[in-house]
Amino acid sequence: MYLATGSKNRETDTMMSLLGPRDVDTGEVFVNFNQNITSLAVATSGSYSLYSLSSVDSTLDKIYNTKSDDLFLIERLFESSLVAIVSQRAPRKLKVCHFKKQSEICNYSYSNTILAVKLNRERLIVCLEESLYIHNIQDMKVVHTIRDTPCNQLGLCALSSSSEHCYLAYPGSVTAGEVQIFDAINLHAKTMIPAHDTPLAAIAFSPSGTEIATASERGTVIRVFSSQDGSRLFELRRGLKRCVSIVSLSFSTCAEYLVSSSNTETVHIFRLDRSAAENNDHGKQSSDDWMGFLSKTVTSYLPTQVTDVFSQGRAFASVTLPEAGVRRMCAITTIQKQLRLLIASQDGYLYVYSIPSIEGAECQLLKRHDLRLDDSYAMDVKGLNSNVCIGGAAGVPSAAAAAAAAAAAAGDGKANEKPGSSSSGGANAGASYASAVKGDEPAGGSSSST
Repeated sequence: MYLATGSKNRETDTMMSLLGPRDVDTGEVFVNFNQNITSLAVATSGSYSLYSLSSVDSTLDKIYNTKSDDLFLIERLFESSLVAIVSQRAPRKLKVCHFKKQSEICNYSYSNTILAVKLNRERLIVCLEESLYIHNIQDMKVVHTIRDTPCNQLGLCALSSSSEHCYLAYPGSVTAGEVQIFDAINLHAKTMIPAHDTPLAAIAFSPSGTEIATASERGTVIRVFSSQDGSRLFELRRGLKRCVSIVSLSFSTCAEYLVSSSNTETVHIFRLDRSAAENNDHGKQSSDDWMGFLSKTVTSYLPTQVTDVFSQGRAFASVTLPEAGVRRMCAITTIQKQLRLLIASQDGYLYVYSIPSIEGAECQLLKRHDLRLDDSYAMDVKGLNSNVCIGGAAGVPSAAAAAAAAAAAAGDGKANEKPGSSSSGGANAGASYASAVKGDEPAGGSSSST
């Protein structure tokens, strides 16, 4: 179904409002899960918090809270003390902080607004509208820049959380749903996947980095491909009646499920049955299976679009939320040996659902946490000053930052920093950075800074 121009413009405006910076005046909050779904970052007006998800069925344990400028991007590196933040006041500046020491390790300025930041244990990616910067996570040096990318106003990109398959994905076209896969370790293009006829709306890697899920602006079909060779593995149908804007797309931490949310009130869960997919790929269906024979005979006379509908997977389960038009980040993870669906919404709630074992059964709401409750304490971040300009001829870190990076790689220097000191001291800042990156803590870490 093709939409009229006016309708298409309204759809684009809706997508931009859902994916753009939150509206502080209306009480919206920024929400984001870390790479392995063990913590949740929440930014409200004038502060941000980190929460542990280890006991989310009953309580939401606060790891950290601080006063800050209004933020629109927060990324925590797994369970480490390293967080990357971008504020609405300075949207071209990335700050890298050691939250346990209440210190800013360094900050980097770019030539345009930062639209997305992605982290894993090897790389930090900064996405601008027409370029991507790849940093070495250990010392924050820029190791590669992908310039002149197709216009990417929404900052759509994905970075695998795996160090073994450390792939970066981003749109390869503004008119079609092409996905570019880039090897972020060896710094070369891996493959291009022609995923959809219309432009991309969402992309997500599996935990291992070997699979990538995609959705287009139409939002009716979600596809899963091999990130290694681009082969199609699954095709999943979200719906038939209407086109939607997919806002969130995420593999479960066990890689057996895929969850999507959109501008509608429904969240869809798909089960990825790899054994069935392998059987289909190898043609293991018995020739005397008359139902299979009948299906193939009937569909051979139907148009391709119709046979595609028959072959597409349907949602394993779904959740209907109270209101449409709210940005929601979704994740599926195992908490205390139980599979859970987590839905963090921009209107300030975290929903916790159980996932049924039988297809078509209802997900049960276990808990709804209010993320906007006033905090009983706040810890001020006293930052270090380390300004590095990224973009154009100024894309090389300063000598002071390089010295700090070398110290970080070596892991030497004193463990504690003096508030307000400059990172040009090298060793101190380097030790702070190294400890932030390597100092992973249990998911239910202490809420105090030590």
